[in-house]
Amino acid sequence: MSIRVMLVDDQVLLRTGFRMVLAAQPDMEVVAEAGDGVEALEALRGTEVDVVLMDVRMPKLDGVETTRRICSAPDAPKVLILTTFDLDEYAFSGLKAGASGFMLKDVPPAELLGAIRSVHSGDAVVAPSTTRRLLDRFSPMLPSSGQDTGHKDLDKLTDREREVMLLVAQGLSNGEIAARLVLSEATVKTHVGRILTKLGLRDRVQVVVLAYETGLVRAGGAGGAGGR
Repeated sequence: MSIRVMLVDDQVLLRTGFRMVLAAQPDMEVVAEAGDGVEALEALRGTEVDVVLMDVRMPKLDGVETTRRICSAPDAPKVLILTTFDLDEYAFSGLKAGASGFMLKDVPPAELLGAIRSVHSGDAVVAPSTTRRLLDRFSPMLPSSGQDTGHKDLDKLTDREREVMLLVAQGLSNGEIAARLVLSEATVKTHVGRILTKLGLRDRVQVVVLAYETGLVRAGGAGGAGGR
């Protein structure tokens, strides 16, 4: 089955370019387009979509608020934020709103296609290290009190799961975590899955965001309470 993609951008030429790239793929189809967030939400009411390519700076309703509304719905499509500048504050806000990643608008077609496939399969397309760099820059915007008790569901995690969560938030891959904790990659993957389930998170990017909000990881990469 093809990956059903919706393009949300107020620039018609940009949507046209993305549509041409996606149309050439045997496993993708553009099923809807919108020029702003209001149009996007309306289109989603009558169209099944797997992945939304979301611009952030749009009239009427911007991409951040649109992403928040989309991701708050059950069985929501995955959202991939498109931004003009690396480390854009809109990308930061988009990740906090529930997006599974962000890409630059001038990304090579092959990378964009790979990102769409990754998001559709349930992975995040922003490396945790990149997300940490983004959060390091914009962490003063976080509303957290800095205490790792700020999210009650953290108490559901076992000691090992909290340890794995901290390492995920520090940007380590499953293989690196496995080597650090002397575990198999399969075991680490299982722990990560349980962390996502217990905390109600969509992907590893959301783990990093939550770790910053709760003080498990602080700006500059230092571990907070319950750290290394």
